[in-house]
Amino acid sequence: MSKVGLDDLVVAGASAEDLTALPRVDWWPTLAPEALYGLAGRIVETVGPYTEADPVAVLAHLLVGVGNVIGSGPHALVGAERHPLRFYAALVGQSSKARKGTAWGLPRYILGQVDETWRQARVKTGLSSGEGIIYHLRDARLEQQPVKDKGRVVGYETVTVDAGEPDKRLLVIESELATVLKRMAREGNSLSGVLRDAWDTGNLSTLTKNSPLRPTGAHLSIVGHITEPELHRYLTEMECANGFANRFLWLLVRRSKLLPDGPSVPDGKLAPLIDELREVVRYAGSLGELARDEAATASWRAVYATLTREEPGMVGGVIGRAEVQVLRLSILYAVLDGSTEVRTPHLLAALAVWEYAEASARRIFGDRLGDQVAEAILEALRVRGPQTLTGLHALFGRHRSAGELGAAVARLEGTGQARRVLKETEGRRAEVWEAIG
Repeated sequence: MSKVGLDDLVVAGASAEDLTALPRVDWWPTLAPEALYGLAGRIVETVGPYTEADPVAVLAHLLVGVGNVIGSGPHALVGAERHPLRFYAALVGQSSKARKGTAWGLPRYILGQVDETWRQARVKTGLSSGEGIIYHLRDARLEQQPVKDKGRVVGYETVTVDAGEPDKRLLVIESELATVLKRMAREGNSLSGVLRDAWDTGNLSTLTKNSPLRPTGAHLSIVGHITEPELHRYLTEMECANGFANRFLWLLVRRSKLLPDGPSVPDGKLAPLIDELREVVRYAGSLGELARDEAATASWRAVYATLTREEPGMVGGVIGRAEVQVLRLSILYAVLDGSTEVRTPHLLAALAVWEYAEASARRIFGDRLGDQVAEAILEALRVRGPQTLTGLHALFGRHRSAGELGAAVARLEGTGQARRVLKETEGRRAEVWEAIG
C-alpha cells in the first residue's frame, strides 16, 4: 500500500487491515504541507528564506519551545493519564553542515520576545544526570524546626529551607546528544529514568539515599542534536526496550540552502507573528483539557490501528508511542489556532509531523534489530553469503554460546530477514542460514 494521508483514509473508509502495510523509506522523508498549518507554519515559512536550516529543524525547535513556554495547562486526557504539551525531539544530521544549531536561533529570538524571563531563566543546556534535572525543577522544601526559649523547646514552626523552583518549565537544548547517551550508559546514572518520568508525569525522584529534592508538576522539554553515526553507536538496545527512545521524535535534517551573506529577517515580517504568538500564550494560560470534535474523532478512529501497531527491531522501539505523540501534537496545533477543541486540521498537522518522524526513524534505523549479535550475523550473510552454524561461531571467534547464536538466528527468521535451509552433503544434511532480500 502506498503512503496514505489522513484525508485519504477518511474518504476511502479504510479498514484496519488496510492500514497494516507500512511505507518503506528509500532515501529521505518529505514533510507534508499539513505540518505547516496555522501560526507555526506561517512562522516557518516567513523565516525560511533567511536561514540555511532545514524547515523541519526550525519547526521542531518552534513546536517544542512553544509547548514549553505555554506550560502544562492545556492537555488531553486518556483515561486517568494527563498529556500536556511536553515534547522531546532529536534532530539527526551531519555535524555542523546540517545547520541543527542554526535552526534554534530564530525560534529562540521569537520565543524570547514572547517571554523574555523564560528565555533567560528556563532555557538550559548540559544534560548530565537525573539529579541535575531534579535540582532545576525542585519543589520548595519546608521543615518543622524547634522554637527555643532559654534553651528549652517551647514549640515548632514551619521554615522554608529551600525556596525551590517555582517555575516548573524547563527547556533543554542539547547540542551534543551523543554525550548524553554515553553518560546514560554508565552504571548508576539516573538520567534515563528521570527523563522518562518527566515526559510521562512530571513527578520526579531518584533512588539516591536521603535526597530531599522532589519535583512535582515538572514541565520538561528537550531538543537534542546528533549525527547518524553517533546515534547508531550510542543508542543502545536497552534504551529502545525501556521506552527512552520512543519518547523522542527522531527527525532527519539537512541544510536547506546556501546563504553566504546571512540576511536577517526584516522586523516588519516578524513583529505581527510575535504579537500573534504572544496572544496565543496569554490565551493558553486559561486552558485545561482539550478534546476532539466529532469530525476529528472519526478521523482519529480511522488511523488509530496504524498508530498503535507493534513492530520488531529498533524501528519498533523508537516509534512505539506514535498515538501519544500525535495526540500531544494535535493539542499543540489546536492551542496555536486559538481553539478550545481539536479539529481535523489540527490532527492532520500532527499526523504530518509524525509521518516525517516515523519515516526518519525508518531511514535511520532501517533493518536494525537492536541486537548486536543478530545484526552481525545478518551483515555476514549479506556480504559473505550463506553460512553454517559452524561458520557463524567462527564469525565471533567462538566467543558466543550456541544459545546466543540460536536466539539471534531465530530472531532473524522471525523478522523475515533470514531463513534456514537444509542442504544435502556427502554425510548428513547441513543446516545453512541465508539472508532474505
